[in-house]
Amino acid sequence: MSGIKLSICIPTYNREPFLRHCLTYCENDYKFDFPFEIVICDNASTDGTQQVVEEFIARRLPIRYFRRDENAGGGPNFASAFRLGKGEYLIYLADDDILIPDAVAETVEYLDRNPDVTAVQAPWFLYDEVNKTDLGQFFNLESDVKFQRGGFTEVFQFIYERHIFPEIAVYRASALRSAWVPREFCFYPFSFLAHFLDQGAVSFLKRPFYRSVSNTVIERDRPQAGTDEVMTSWDRYRAGLEYFLFTGAKRGAIHLTAETRLQYEEKCKIFTLNRMAVAFRFWAMRKNFLKAYELYVRIVWGGIIDHPEIRPFRDRLPLMVVIQTLVGEVNGAIGVNALLLAGFTETPALEALMRELGLKPRVKVTTEIGADPIETTAVFVADGSDRDYFVSLGYLPGIVLHEHDLARHVIM
Repeated sequence: MSGIKLSICIPTYNREPFLRHCLTYCENDYKFDFPFEIVICDNASTDGTQQVVEEFIARRLPIRYFRRDENAGGGPNFASAFRLGKGEYLIYLADDDILIPDAVAETVEYLDRNPDVTAVQAPWFLYDEVNKTDLGQFFNLESDVKFQRGGFTEVFQFIYERHIFPEIAVYRASALRSAWVPREFCFYPFSFLAHFLDQGAVSFLKRPFYRSVSNTVIERDRPQAGTDEVMTSWDRYRAGLEYFLFTGAKRGAIHLTAETRLQYEEKCKIFTLNRMAVAFRFWAMRKNFLKAYELYVRIVWGGIIDHPEIRPFRDRLPLMVVIQTLVGEVNGAIGVNALLLAGFTETPALEALMRELGLKPRVKVTTEIGADPIETTAVFVADGSDRDYFVSLGYLPGIVLHEHDLARHVIM
């Protein structure tokens, strides 16, 4: 035994300012009554990451630093941070997030009191670091809940009813050795939860011990892997749930009949559709209405006609899809650097909307016929009967467009 109670595991790559900020929190705020270490796995950074780490080691922060010779990808580096930890318990910390030390200490004490528990899950805060404010909490629990080993039916129902994502946890290292194995197509938190539940009890505590920083003092509008995952990984979420159920069935903890299989499939579908609705909102807020519409189609086909995530965008969605389709066609047409708007009365507002939805600055918007070379000009006509006229003038027929051309397949 190493004597280390807790390993705080930080994978990183070319994030020097974030890591410095993270380690400053570790130095100033993370005071525990038990021995702990900070395991940093550097995925072959080319910035000043190593120098930052050496600086904090010199200040006696209990860091163990591992640096790769070449980048191995995010997954292996993530796993390595856990594998190299010496602690009895292991916790992940993103290099731009924050732990809540007293809540972490309570979780460690809980594991000490419950040696049968392999992992302790908890909700987490979305945190505005600039304004020092918690913006919200990812799922809520009224009380702590402990599920006994093999309780797959109960845990699945718990996840389904509360829409829980088991992403933030403190793990017992002896269980993680076999639980943490690569899973690509099946969302790993659900897959790994199955592994931990197969080995022992799993608990969900009501008090968060982790803050996911959405607005940081280091850099505005930084990319966040978790946000990107929400926008694209809904089918992996479903696969993770199916993996969880498969494990429970194979272990004899879930009794499958033709009827219960259909019930589980329906619940997996509903869970996934709800995540797709969240993805819809994210894409719509990023003003990518083409992708939002594709998700809308799947959500409605799945049986959710009026989802609250979609409702604020629904009325304007057809127009946004039409205009963004036009923008995409004009931007993508080789050699086209002008767009002629014919027959519209609100051309400044229409141009502003097109610019907002991505029309490139190189594309000149005009209302004058012949103001630009015909062969490099697309045309958008207000009246469908005008289309033939512009084609007769020599404008390329494939880029003389009317709203009907663009809206025909936008079906609400």
